[in-house]
Amino acid sequence: MILYPAIDLKNGQCVRLLRGEMDRATVFGDDPAAQAGAFQAAGCEWLHLVDLNGAFAGQPVNAAAVEAILAAIDVPAQLGGGIRDMATIEMWLGKGLARVILGTVAVENPDLVREAARAFPGQVAVGIDARKGRVATKGWAEETDVMVTDLAKSFEDAGVAAVIYTDIDRDGAMGGPNVEATAALGRAVSIPVIASGGVASLADLIALRDTGAIAGAISGRALYDGALDLAEALTALEG
Repeated sequence: MILYPAIDLKNGQCVRLLRGEMDRATVFGDDPAAQAGAFQAAGCEWLHLVDLNGAFAGQPVNAAAVEAILAAIDVPAQLGGGIRDMATIEMWLGKGLARVILGTVAVENPDLVREAARAFPGQVAVGIDARKGRVATKGWAEETDVMVTDLAKSFEDAGVAAVIYTDIDRDGAMGGPNVEATAALGRAVSIPVIASGGVASLADLIALRDTGAIAGAISGRALYDGALDLAEALTALEG
């Protein structure tokens, strides 16, 4: 299982939100590129980036910070937030991102996901953010009647690289991930599933890994708060 350290960007800063609420942001740093370099130095294989402003605006907002991160690292990075058309997908992949994450458009324009996955094999992931099993869109501000598993299954034949599943009620709350729901999703689809939201300790990572159904886990606040030591976690997951 791959551990993805998260860098969530708001107004050019590294932040973490509590349960996806933009007005409940904790700033952890003013230099996202330096943070990315520190994660790489600790041994991470991937980075997970989110343009929080972009998720609400529907277009890239923290592009300068993302570009600075890409210039500072050698490991692959994936980005979500505000990527809602083919031109933006092409732009980001052209700038060196390894993978784009399509969230809102996966619900509103699934054909775009399919088109992008065909055009860029292995470089398109679907981000599924949910409250109580129902998908939320537009930076988690709008809730739908779409069920998580139904949405994921609809992309089984599309060639997407991964599904990133976020339990919004757990995100940034340090209360532990929704292991059961994430593992159930992992078993329901053939697409690799990456867990996001609530990872607060090494025990949480081990619990996710030991399901045998989860390909990766994203952690943000626990790494910034010091509740999770990145190097130690990477070593444990290798073991």
